[in-house]
Amino acid sequence: MRFQRITVNPNQTGGVPCLRGLRIPVATVVGMVADRMSEEEILKSFPDLEPEDIREALQYAAEAVRERELPLVTAP
Repeated sequence: MRFQRITVNPNQTGGVPCLRGLRIPVATVVGMVADRMSEEEILKSFPDLEPEDIREALQYAAEAVRERELPLVTAP
């Protein structure tokens, strides 16, 4: 999958993935979704974002999780 809205710049925000060159990290947007914020609330908090930015941030996060193992607690 090729991401059109995710950018990485080593001289900006420590090189973490951001949206469209803005200083808005993908992780921030994904965290807002996880906190059950609506798309409208997220866009109000970050007026420079577009609805497609939120969708691509979630797609990027899903792909990132597929690419590595994360330590999880084993269910009893």
